Amino acid sequence: MSDETPICSAKGCRATAAWVLAWNNPKVHTPERRKTWLACEEHREHLSQFLGMRGFLKDVVPFGDWQERERGGAETPPSA
Repeated sequence: MSDETPICSAKGCRATAAWVLAWNNPKVHTPERRKTWLACEEHREHLSQFLGMRGFLKDVVPFGDWQERERGGAETPPSA
């Protein structure tokens, strides 16, 4: 991720992202692969439901916590 302000992935939204939605499509991606969408407070639930209904949603993490994980500052929780 860059140092630019993170923007929500919802169509037409330009709000600052507060959440990272980690997902993967098991028909396309290996099990450990994680794609990400960013979400503002307003769109977190909608985007989570969209991914969840398809069985793609793996994790919803506050943006700051995700950045820490990416920097190696926090341990990634074990997969279930």
